Amino acid sequence: AVVSTQSGHYGRDTNNLRMSSLKLQKRLSASVMKCGRKKVWLDPNEASEISNANSRQNIKKLIKDGLIIKKPQTVHSRARCRKNREARRMGRHTGAGKRKGTANARMPEKVIWMRRMRVLRRLLKKYREDKKIDKHMYHALYLQSKGNIFKNKRVLMEHIHKKKAESARLKTLQEQAEARRNRSKAAHERKQARNAQKHAEIFAHIEDNAPEEES
Repeated sequence: AVVSTQSGHYGRDTNNLRMSSLKLQKRLSASVMKCGRKKVWLDPNEASEISNANSRQNIKKLIKDGLIIKKPQTVHSRARCRKNREARRMGRHTGAGKRKGTANARMPEKVIWMRRMRVLRRLLKKYREDKKIDKHMYHALYLQSKGNIFKNKRVLMEHIHKKKAESARLKTLQEQAEARRNRSKAAHERKQARNAQKHAEIFAHIEDNAPEEES
């Protein structure tokens, strides 16, 4: 670079010239330390000694002596990001002015549907494996879930409990009806047996009286 001196004459900036001559050393240092050239720090007080290093071996020696240093990584803090994320979870910064797309673009209906179906189907599979529902109820509830009958898992669980209670009630009623039928059948059979016995006694009495009348 050309600069003006106090005497008014123009000349070269020797400092810039001296540092620009260290381009090779900076490139070799970046290669040796496996980083970018912006991360390389060259000691300005030892520029003459650094300029003499023209091989990787010499560069490694200067790195060991501390004349060339790899700058520390710049801190990229996520504290503000975490703070804003926590605020958004509480509903802040999500008003109409912060939205850049339609509701369907921000959270697609298809994604919501897929998540709901997976939750319901996972529950049905778990209940079937735990023997809480049989395969017939599983199939019926699977199709009902696909048909958008159940809004969420809680509604499905309530429906299952209601169905199981209804099935248990019907089973109890059927058992009671079966018991009543068995009791009435047994009573009917006993009644028929008594009638048959009465008829047999009557016929026996008639047969016993018939020879007396003939004599």
